[in-house]
Amino acid sequence: MGTKANFHGPAFGGLEITEKLSDKQIDEWAQELFEQLTLDEKIKMMSGDVPFWPGMADMLGGGYADHPWVAGAVPRLGIPGVRFADGPRGVIMDGGTTFPVSMGRGATFDPELEERVGDVIGRELRAMGGNFFGGVCINLLRHPAWGRAQETYGEDPIHLGEFGAALVRGVQKHVMACAKHYALNSMENARFSVDVAIAPRPLHEIYLRHFKRAVEAGVASIMSAYNSVNGEWCGQNYTLLTEILKKQWGFKGFVMTDFIFGMRDSKKAALAGQDIEMPFDMIHRQHLKGLVAHGEVPVERIDDAALRVLRQQVRFAQGRNPSEYSLEVVGCDAHLQVAREAAEKAIVLLKNDGALLPLKGVKKLAVIGKLAAVPNTGDGGSSNTRPPYVVTPLQGLQEALAGQAEIIYDDGSDPARAVQVAREAEVAVIVAGYTDQDEGEYVSPDSMAELSKNFPPPTPEEMPIAQAMMANMGATNSVPNAMPPGGDRKLLTLNPADETLIQTVADSNPRTVVAMMGGSAIITENWRGKVPAILMLWYPGMEGGHAFADILLGKVNPSGKLPCVFATRPEDLPYYDMNAKAITYDLWHGYRKLERDGAAPAFPFGFGLSYTTFEFANLRLAATSLGADDNLTVTLDVTNSGPVAGDTVVQVYVAVPNSRVERAPKELKAFRRVGLQAGETKTVQLDVPVKELAYYDEQAGWTVEPTSYTLIVGQHSLDERALRATFTIA
Repeated sequence: MGTKANFHGPAFGGLEITEKLSDKQIDEWAQELFEQLTLDEKIKMMSGDVPFWPGMADMLGGGYADHPWVAGAVPRLGIPGVRFADGPRGVIMDGGTTFPVSMGRGATFDPELEERVGDVIGRELRAMGGNFFGGVCINLLRHPAWGRAQETYGEDPIHLGEFGAALVRGVQKHVMACAKHYALNSMENARFSVDVAIAPRPLHEIYLRHFKRAVEAGVASIMSAYNSVNGEWCGQNYTLLTEILKKQWGFKGFVMTDFIFGMRDSKKAALAGQDIEMPFDMIHRQHLKGLVAHGEVPVERIDDAALRVLRQQVRFAQGRNPSEYSLEVVGCDAHLQVAREAAEKAIVLLKNDGALLPLKGVKKLAVIGKLAAVPNTGDGGSSNTRPPYVVTPLQGLQEALAGQAEIIYDDGSDPARAVQVAREAEVAVIVAGYTDQDEGEYVSPDSMAELSKNFPPPTPEEMPIAQAMMANMGATNSVPNAMPPGGDRKLLTLNPADETLIQTVADSNPRTVVAMMGGSAIITENWRGKVPAILMLWYPGMEGGHAFADILLGKVNPSGKLPCVFATRPEDLPYYDMNAKAITYDLWHGYRKLERDGAAPAFPFGFGLSYTTFEFANLRLAATSLGADDNLTVTLDVTNSGPVAGDTVVQVYVAVPNSRVERAPKELKAFRRVGLQAGETKTVQLDVPVKELAYYDEQAGWTVEPTSYTLIVGQHSLDERALRATFTIA
């Protein structure tokens, strides 16, 4: 294969193959490299390259986002190793484009846009010297209190799978992608201690199918989660890593641990199918070589891990021109435009009584709330980005209305003063919500004390580093990247002070708009009846202020749709204990649970208003009697019946009223974003493989039920004007 002649390029320390290789050539090249490795080098490839104590000191000093984290490099053979940088709202290293958080991007219902987001991220990471993006987070949102809800796309597994696959496709035009956290990771405070009990059906139908979709999309790597599933930690769970992922799904990539605390037993992890311990030479450093020498971990398992890692490096080192990845692409104008588009499409208009929005001809505008004037891009932990600037909502409005209107700003800290400001204005805009202090990544002191038992003993040279680091960790929650308090949300409502501010301002000015920031659903019952207009901004990224102004002033028609249901009461949601040691997950959460229970939401899944109106008509099925291997082909006409151009989302749900098993009243099976000029009609076709209508049987696996089905096509999950049709599967 000519390895020595073709390994070149400064970006990855050696392995750079400009010609495009076939799968067969990739396998041959990886095998040739593999055959040159010593056993010690293969074992070393199963750990991060950075020694533990210096690496931890680097992280605690804020270095998590300073550089890629390398594992499996073999310089003598020109093998660069995997060079990891985190996400998911952009590359976390300096200057990377910061997009809206994933939950906001999920609200776009636009996988094509998400693929373009991934293209930007992959291109920027490769320019920064990385080859491995760790930001394809596709954990299902079971409950909105989850502190890292913002890092995933929503509550529905089909929606999650399409967005995860789209991000994988985009990123992997340039670098490897990693889908995380596998599996059932949807609690933050208890993530190091909780055991999730789950039966096979909800496991496969609800919590794993989006990971399977990422595997089908060719994802290079899967990151195992911290939590335990059915009695075994995910990082050393044979059922998850080998039986399901590698055998049932045929995954050809490599598995890596979540960082630092992702495995606890070297032998169990290796035998379970864990391929790389990240990011340090930590537990395997202490045990793996001896386990291999004594025959407790077979050499074949080491070979399998090394070859998996090598193959992906060759796969993503080939077929690209290094000159296309200069640092000039990082944060370039074209990438900023994608960030702005994503923020515009993510914002959800939840309420607009009296058509208050878009604002027209306003000469005096009050902007109220501290979050209107401070950068607020999301979690401050491992997903924290470092953009060169952040456009706040206030800045966005000031730029958009310069010379056209007077803007009066008040931070809302004194309600009486805010009321006076609101009274003097034609319209009051309140920006309120959460920050990284309220929700996000979290490591408790108790967890740190327990997990630190797995730290390797320091060498004499490392002892000063170890002593200083442990003293620091005992005093603060600071791993990694100096993360803030964060954690699971203690409130599902806005802060009481924000709710009081909204109520008092709305009493003084009936033309009050509330814009909420946050990572998932917010309960609004205490005040939503008092204001005519509500928007959900999520954490909108570095261009969010411009996007907000575009929406508010009508330059852009709002088109975001909720990727998670907004309930009216906590009691309508699944049981949640942020400090749980054990919990059981079942089929029921989100829109499925609320509709089953007859609980009306404040805003349903898939809901979002527009400045125009849309009509669906002429629903047709290509066939009404189908076999298990067929496609359900759905066609309908979509008309923009309102005054301005806009986008809507065609949402296809399926119900199985006479199923032999318990099923949700309806489940999302497909969706399509459609843009239309005023008065325009388009014919839209969506195809649903019949296999996607299967349920998971514990004995038989995926089972397509021969019965009658109901097709429901609407603009959200509870759309009373949805079109319906029936079909059967033989």
